[in-house]
Amino acid sequence: MNRVLAPDRLATLVGDFPRSPAYRGLRQALQELIGDGRIPLDTRLPSERAVSEALGVSRNTVTRAYADLVAAGFATARQGAGTFATVPLDRRRAHDHPLHAVGTAPSSGVTIDLNCAAGAATPGVAAAYARALEALPAYLASDGYLPSGLPALRACIAAMYAQRGLPTTPEQIVITSGALSAIAIIARALTRPGDRLMIESPVYSNAIEALRLGGARLVSAPMGDPLGEDGWDLAAIEATLRQTSPRLAYLIPDFQNPTGFLMGETQRAHYAAALRATRTIALVDETLQSTRLSDAPMPAPFAAFAADAFTIGSASKRCWGGLRVGWIRAPREHIERLIATRVQMDLGSSLFDQLVVAEMLDAHGALAARRAQMRERRDTLAQALREHLPDWRFRLPEGGLSLWVRMPHGSATALAADVERKGVYLAPGPVFSVEGGNDQWLRIPYAKPEAMLVQAAQVMAETWKAHPRDARHQRDAARRLIA
Repeated sequence: MNRVLAPDRLATLVGDFPRSPAYRGLRQALQELIGDGRIPLDTRLPSERAVSEALGVSRNTVTRAYADLVAAGFATARQGAGTFATVPLDRRRAHDHPLHAVGTAPSSGVTIDLNCAAGAATPGVAAAYARALEALPAYLASDGYLPSGLPALRACIAAMYAQRGLPTTPEQIVITSGALSAIAIIARALTRPGDRLMIESPVYSNAIEALRLGGARLVSAPMGDPLGEDGWDLAAIEATLRQTSPRLAYLIPDFQNPTGFLMGETQRAHYAAALRATRTIALVDETLQSTRLSDAPMPAPFAAFAADAFTIGSASKRCWGGLRVGWIRAPREHIERLIATRVQMDLGSSLFDQLVVAEMLDAHGALAARRAQMRERRDTLAQALREHLPDWRFRLPEGGLSLWVRMPHGSATALAADVERKGVYLAPGPVFSVEGGNDQWLRIPYAKPEAMLVQAAQVMAETWKAHPRDARHQRDAARRLIA
């Protein structure tokens, strides 16, 4: 199903584009919007006449801009159907390497894996394992199978939601083997093959594959300007909801991965109302909810604005990636369906790991120590990029575990391949898109030690100096004035 971009919406997106000459400025603006995913792929662009009227330019200007867009590979003209957004074949989804094989370090001896936005365990994990081991014998007389999860952990998680202003009972919690397992369970339980499922773009790459397990057709909803302040393009999201009527919508309102945006309460209320209008159920990923880098209060949970929402969380970012424990908070009427779906995939999460997580969630002070460490590492990476790669642009997020960085020209996929040969593993922008695009963007996590982050920035800068700069991107870079 093709989506349609309205002329007035296109005018809002392109804004005050350069008009000397106008056709080139319009082409460059549209190419950037398509490349960034703010105009989703396979969206039908407005007719030339409609764009001419909306922008106050001649039809010849629009005709030439569209023709240049097609020639550059960022649009395709279909006889009798119109002009549709696309990206060049070499900029579609790239192969990522989320976990490279042990022992594959390059000859340089440097191995810095920045594919995975995770670091070492939070202080206190070893002590929590020791306490959990002491508690384990009390459970050994049972069969150890708990498809809905350890009762004590379910109660602890329910209490956490209640403290955040979202009344929750333990019966609304299902413990899973990590957040990706939770996503897959919900997708399989609530969708059928052929159902539409709306997903943000760019978005956490592994979620894309987990959501496909139920056979749903993924429909991308563009985020806002990645270097702006709004985060979510709610007008575009509403249009996507109206035009596609998806069964589910996957969103990350808390330090969105990879952009790092935090959705405010006004935006949450607006988004929830748009979902209700199309009877779309929210699948809310709160994996990064605990990663705020200041003491400022967090917004109310998205489910406080959408009573039918399914919320997922995880111990991996809060405690340690080695603890494969996640959870689902769901409306009571769906719990039995979730459990029935879950046992088709596995019979329960590790009981011992659940005991460890219960100990960690009760611990005080661990999050404060983690917050201080991540804030220092974020600032170290930001300073290293400003020093060694001053032309690269990014927002400094209030939380999360990575920077979403824009290169002034060139292909992030090609750069990632080059720096990998020098031992630095990066995830290029196309990995975070359902269909493709975002190939001038890199996600650079700051969860590693400071010295490693500085070294990675130096390797990237050294590689960047030798990267080709084609004429098209020279023109694009020259017109941008991004603070």
